[in-house]
Amino acid sequence: MNPEPPERNGAPVGRRVLLGTLGLGALGVVAAPALQRGMEAFLGGAAQRDPTGLTDLLPNGGGFRYYSVTSSVPHKDAGSYRLTVDGLVDRPASYSLADLRALPRTRMVRDVQCVTGWRVPSTAFEGVRLSELLDAAGVRATAGAVRFTCFDGAYSESLTLEQARRADVLVALRMRDEDLGHAHGGPVRLYVAPMYFYKSAKWLSGITLTKNVRPGYWEERGYDVDAWVGRSNGRDDEPTT
Repeated sequence: MNPEPPERNGAPVGRRVLLGTLGLGALGVVAAPALQRGMEAFLGGAAQRDPTGLTDLLPNGGGFRYYSVTSSVPHKDAGSYRLTVDGLVDRPASYSLADLRALPRTRMVRDVQCVTGWRVPSTAFEGVRLSELLDAAGVRATAGAVRFTCFDGAYSESLTLEQARRADVLVALRMRDEDLGHAHGGPVRLYVAPMYFYKSAKWLSGITLTKNVRPGYWEERGYDVDAWVGRSNGRDDEPTT
């Protein structure tokens, strides 16, 4: 999730759409999981078409908010998705979704903490450890950081190489024991468990090894580059690890 208030353009959302969305938010409190998932998909789609930002403020059964820094994001599937690994590596690579699904996976359950204040407890993520993709690419001695780019065409993030090699940093394929849906950054997103959720870039498409850290989208707008939960951005939230 690229979890900060987005910059959007377009016509305001209609009153009927907003009222319907509010009604769905109320239903989510008591809805069955299947209905909650459908409501989340609706809110995710509505948020991408809502330049007012009102849909970002609505709670839902999963507890997440929906953010994008672009007015729309293309959909990728098993036939069109590719993840590239390049930069200061000996063996650049391009992974299809099937390639990533065939690799050994790690599952972890952590709280998700947004820098805007909301938290979703005990959220399961599953995917390939980023360190395994880095090892396969053969990181050169001159590399000191990793830059991440996304197929929304705008969002980016970075980690130091030491941070990227942590065991709790995943190239995530699943969330809450389901394949990642588009609204949650699917089919593949970054997941950095001990940091605020803006570091966990949605719609991941590129992993580039660089000499130094390059500030990401929100760091260029004032957020901390090292975004440890409870130890950055002037916040004192409980750690997620």
